[in-house]
Amino acid sequence: MKIKVTRTPETGTRPKDEDLGFGTVFTDHMFVMDYDMEKGWHDPRIEPFSEFSLSPAAMVFHYGQAIFEGLKAYKTPEGKIQLFRARDNYKRMNRSARGLCIPELDIDFAMEAMKELIRLEEKWIPETLGTSLYVRPFIIATDPFLGVRSSFTFKFFIILSPVGAYYAEGFNPVKIWVSKSHVRAVRGGVGEFKTAGNYAASLFAGEMAKKEGYAQVMWLDALEQKYIEEVGAMNIFFMIDDTLVTPNLTGSILPGITRYSVIDLARKWGIKVKESKIGIDEVFSAHEQGRLKEVFGSGTAAVISPVGEIRYGDRMIHIGDGTPGETAMKFYDALTAIQYGRAEDTESWIEVIN
Repeated sequence: MKIKVTRTPETGTRPKDEDLGFGTVFTDHMFVMDYDMEKGWHDPRIEPFSEFSLSPAAMVFHYGQAIFEGLKAYKTPEGKIQLFRARDNYKRMNRSARGLCIPELDIDFAMEAMKELIRLEEKWIPETLGTSLYVRPFIIATDPFLGVRSSFTFKFFIILSPVGAYYAEGFNPVKIWVSKSHVRAVRGGVGEFKTAGNYAASLFAGEMAKKEGYAQVMWLDALEQKYIEEVGAMNIFFMIDDTLVTPNLTGSILPGITRYSVIDLARKWGIKVKESKIGIDEVFSAHEQGRLKEVFGSGTAAVISPVGEIRYGDRMIHIGDGTPGETAMKFYDALTAIQYGRAEDTESWIEVIN
């Protein structure tokens, strides 16, 4: 399919790198493509970023049939634009599509559409270490129908946003609040898919955590409410003795791209990795015994986020001395060096756009 390009007559200005937040500024253009059962995916186009019209009866509003991804484009010191494991994001998007009864994308075409959009918006890519161009592909159901079934029509979008640090704390340790009264997902549901409803389910507990002064919620399993699953915007890792422990993928945990990257690097470096159930009491016990060395999260938005405090009911533990741990720093440095082209990509994770 040929991508039609309509340029905006009025272009915006990217904020200074030091003024960038996360997800509040958008580039001049977006990619759009439509789906119906007769034509399949069709009419791919790049057009000015703008509001669009949908029927109030569009099924996405009523039954939540929506999926999305998040990835980043980086500018190297030589001026190259590169993506980190982008095809893995689209593979995961297709997995989410299957789980939500949404038609899958042709990954090669989706990649080319994204690259063409990013090339057009190159001036929006910040260049300071820690900044990037955030890429948000998403699909929504558009049928104007109030019966419960899968939609017959969909729209696929890609929008772009120049971003700075995800957390106001930057790379300093964040505080995590463990939810005792709410759960996000259950095995056999849609917790393993990157769908809008999963994030809606996290908002109430997230607001409770913020009122208590915490950056994120740590979710426990829905059945027994004692096994750690993930944190609101990231997967979670615990360095206990000499072993890096992370919850195994049980069907209610998002299979993070950065999570896979951390595990791959850890094994390459000779660090013991254990993917298994880990109870919140086990973590507190390990801390009391002096065996809990570090805790950190992984995700596209923050890459690696050290955790300095965990609160569970009336119990609270502090990890480390208030500065990022050695292991977290090692993963952060290694991953960002590859992403920004400051180190060799020995894992074939990078795809250069220009």
